[in-house]
Amino acid sequence: MFKCCLKIVRQSKSFTAILLIASVFICSCNQEINYDHSEIKNTKRSYNTKNVIIVVVDGLRYSEGWGDSTHQYIPYMSRILAKQGVISTRFYNMGYTYTSAGHTNLTTGVYQSIDNSGMEYPKNPSIFQNWNRKYHNDQIKSWIITSKDKLAVLGDCTDENWKGKYTPSVNSGIDGMGLGSGYRNDSLTLKTAIEILKQDHPNIVLINFRQPDYSGHSGIWNDYVEGVRKTDEYVYRMWQFLQNDRNYKNTTALFVTNDHGRHLDNVTDGFASHGDDCDGCRHLNFFACGPDFRKGTILNVFNEQIDIPVTIAEILRFTLPNSNGKVMTELFKR
Repeated sequence: MFKCCLKIVRQSKSFTAILLIASVFICSCNQEINYDHSEIKNTKRSYNTKNVIIVVVDGLRYSEGWGDSTHQYIPYMSRILAKQGVISTRFYNMGYTYTSAGHTNLTTGVYQSIDNSGMEYPKNPSIFQNWNRKYHNDQIKSWIITSKDKLAVLGDCTDENWKGKYTPSVNSGIDGMGLGSGYRNDSLTLKTAIEILKQDHPNIVLINFRQPDYSGHSGIWNDYVEGVRKTDEYVYRMWQFLQNDRNYKNTTALFVTNDHGRHLDNVTDGFASHGDDCDGCRHLNFFACGPDFRKGTILNVFNEQIDIPVTIAEILRFTLPNSNGKVMTELFKR
C-alpha cells in the first residue's frame, strides 16, 4: 500500500458529442481521442514551470517499482519523492517495447518502429527541436544525456524540414562520444548531467540510466534489483540537486519513467528480456513533480508514453502537431 498521506484521485474523461454531417457520435472515455494541438498554445492557463527534466530508468519492470507494495527496491522514490508529486498506476507504452522505440515515443510523442542499434533516426522532430524552434534557443539550452551510446540518435530526425535543424546538444555513451563508444556507467552519467546543468543551465533535458535493463539482460535477479536500487538513488540525487540549485529550485518539472518494462515471469525467459505486448513489457512506472503538479497523489487514470511530451509542450508553451498524445491534465493543481 502507498503511504496514507497520499490521496487517490480517480477520474474519467467526460463524454464528448461530435457532430459529423447529419450524425452524432459519442466518444466514450475508453476510446482513443485525437487532440488538435493547435489549440493548446491558446490555453489561458499559466504555469510556473520553466525547466523540464525527464529521467528514463531503462527497462525497470512495474512489479519492481511502484507495482511492488513494499517498494523495497525504490526506497528514495517511495519514502521521499512520492510526497512531492504524482504517481500513476496505469501508465503504458502502447508502441514497441524496446529501448530505441521507447525513447523515441517519449521524445517525439509518436509511436514508431525504429532500428534498436542506433543506426536509424526518428522520423519526427523531437520536443527539443520543436522547443528550440519556437523560442530560437541556443543549442546548449536543451540536452540529451544517456548512458547508452545508441541513444545519440534522439538528437535529430529524418523529416526533411527538420533534419539537422534546431537540434539539442547530445552527450551519449562513454565520454559522451555517441554511437560506437559503448555504454557508460550510470554514476558517470549522473555526474555528467549535473555538471552540464551547473554549467549550461539547460531548460529541457532527457537523462537515460541503463542499469536495470543492462543487469536484467544478464538473467541474474540480484544484479537486476541492485541496478534498480542504484538508479533509485541516482534519481533522488538528481532531485536533491534540483532542490538546491538556484536555477532549478521551484521552477522545474521532473518526470521519472521507463522506456519499456520486462516480460512477466511466465513469459519466455521472464525478467531477463522484453519486447512483446505482455503487460510486463507495456506497464510502466510513472512519477512527476513540479511547481504546477499535485503533491502526494496517486492517479488511477490511463495514460501512455506519448502523453509525456505533449504535456511538456503544454507547460513550456509549444506544440507537437504530429502527436496523438494528450495533455495529462490530471497532474495539475486545481
